[in-house]
Amino acid sequence: MNVMKMFDLADRVAVVTGAGNGLGYVIAEAMAEAGAHVVCADIDAAGNERTASRVEALGRTALAVHCDVTREQDVAALFRRADDALGRVDITFANAGIADRTPQPLHDYPTDEWNRVIAVNLQGVFYTDREALRIMSRQQSGKLINVASMWGLAGASSVIPIPAYNATKGAVVNLTRELALEYASSNIQINALCPGFFRTRLADGAYDDPGFVEAVSAFTPMGRVADAEEMKGSALYLASDASSFTTGLMLVTDGGCLAK
Repeated sequence: MNVMKMFDLADRVAVVTGAGNGLGYVIAEAMAEAGAHVVCADIDAAGNERTASRVEALGRTALAVHCDVTREQDVAALFRRADDALGRVDITFANAGIADRTPQPLHDYPTDEWNRVIAVNLQGVFYTDREALRIMSRQQSGKLINVASMWGLAGASSVIPIPAYNATKGAVVNLTRELALEYASSNIQINALCPGFFRTRLADGAYDDPGFVEAVSAFTPMGRVADAEEMKGSALYLASDASSFTTGLMLVTDGGCLAK
């Protein structure tokens, strides 16, 4: 196959959770730029519609579906809508996620905050993966990409104490490995993106703080924070035929942090 054709997603159907902003927006945009139709899912209606409009501007079909990934019924309805409207689901990015509201050590950590992060970052991935795999198993094909973090592979407290985020992203890493093995013989490739420091809203304004930006830039061997668009190449690789023999991979895009 021609190498450029390996990255062609023409007429494939991608579902992206957390599509309303940040990495979700650029992942949805990348899928459309490569030819895919995109089902955009988020609790942020305005942001989700903006993403869908961008997909349509690129000449692809877009669906904007309100979805709270902590609600099992919302996620089931999302995939029913995608399947009913577009007939299949070829690619899914389980991207919706949140961070700890306040960095703090575990002995001070409130239970309700722990449960809030678990509900989105782990339960939400479970619901999303399960519904995607029901369709992909029927098709005997698919690309499932979980969005984890470099902090799913290492502790974050050398920079910032975020125990709930770390716990959930570590769980997503090993869930990805487990699912990759479960579905390897079904022509379904299951991998994870593990971003480092990217400029998104996930950090709740942290990147507006020059001190924070200076600290994380100093921690990153490449000496800077990544722009969200720099995730497009990694996302396209895992969504396309270029990764047809790749499963169970944690694709780290972190400017060299975990190489230390």
